[in-house]
Amino acid sequence: MDDSMRCRGMRDLLPSDMERFRQVETAFRTACLGWGYREVRTPTIEHLHLFTAAGTLSPQMLDRVYSFLDWDGWSGERVVLRPDSTIPVARLYVEKLSQLKIVKLFYVQSVLRFAEGDDSREDWQCGVELIGDSYPFGDVELILIACEVVQHLGLTPEIKLSDPGILRAVFSKAGLTHSEQLAFYDRVLDGDLAALVEVQSRLPNSAASLGALMTMEGEGAAYLSNLRSALSPAVPEANAALDELAAISDALARAGLAHTISPVLVRNFEYYTGPVFRLYADGRHIGGGGRYDALISLVGGEGMPASGFALDADVLATLLNAPATDTRSLVTVKPLGTSPLELGSAFALARALRGAGMLVSIAASAEMPSQSEVLVSAAEFTVTTNGAHPRTLTKIDDVVRAVAERVSD
Repeated sequence: MDDSMRCRGMRDLLPSDMERFRQVETAFRTACLGWGYREVRTPTIEHLHLFTAAGTLSPQMLDRVYSFLDWDGWSGERVVLRPDSTIPVARLYVEKLSQLKIVKLFYVQSVLRFAEGDDSREDWQCGVELIGDSYPFGDVELILIACEVVQHLGLTPEIKLSDPGILRAVFSKAGLTHSEQLAFYDRVLDGDLAALVEVQSRLPNSAASLGALMTMEGEGAAYLSNLRSALSPAVPEANAALDELAAISDALARAGLAHTISPVLVRNFEYYTGPVFRLYADGRHIGGGGRYDALISLVGGEGMPASGFALDADVLATLLNAPATDTRSLVTVKPLGTSPLELGSAFALARALRGAGMLVSIAASAEMPSQSEVLVSAAEFTVTTNGAHPRTLTKIDDVVRAVAERVSD
């Protein structure tokens, strides 16, 4: 059968897929709990106005939401399937946790966004949100957590740092309106260097090539110093963003994490207000995040610093091998007939074996090779383990002990 019955952009996860997904989830939850974060989950359906309020989502993202009328008699309100997790967590904080000075939360949940063709429309995120006055150590902490997850999965994380404030300062100095800034930023991300040439023509005292500055990546303090020297004469307003980026970069270097700095990095230009990062493994983008200090006030709370990140659980899972199934303690129970007595004895034995912590498979549903096998007749049990001579017993407790002894050998 082909996939014609499956909704476009949606995916089934087979047992091996789920095993890899659980590896990612376990590594993520372990790291977050180890750093003092607590788990939450937000509803799949949220009010549309939560995402339209004061531009909490970019116009490009709003074009991709699944929205519909939540019908209630003759009235109703437009709602959406959750297209983003950070904004709902910000709402949760405002409504439930705003009395706390610093809040550290994490979640594993899906986001749903329209995509063309067969591109994924449901993506699973492992996300962290840190709300409270935590700059700059909070930003560094988030990167360390993300890297710990990736390393625990046996992968090598590659870190890229940036700060949208650099290009925002350049655009402002060039006199671009907010909407023009968004359009130019998207052009730059799409590789249209002519956009930077146009911006540079509006900047007085601009000697260095803006295109070269904004597209060249580098490492550490020396790179940032060169970037500052080239930008400062024409755009001294960029120094604040460069200072923030330098603080994060220095802390990461002292913590032993190599990283690259890129002046232009993330899509959500208006969403982030400070340093941002993206994470890669095996050459694939696996997640990222950054500082979004304006968000809490946009969803109805008091102004509060905040930052976060999300890892793409689906992508991470594809980079892993499914764990090998441990069959050392698997016991196959085979009733020799279908009489009530034989079936009852087989399932009574299965319960007892499970109570002893062993893996059990009834013969009819067995898919994995087992080390032990018990044949069940109306009056007795025949135990065979690892090719040893069969042993016939009449009591369930004796069977459990016999299997346990042979499995431990």
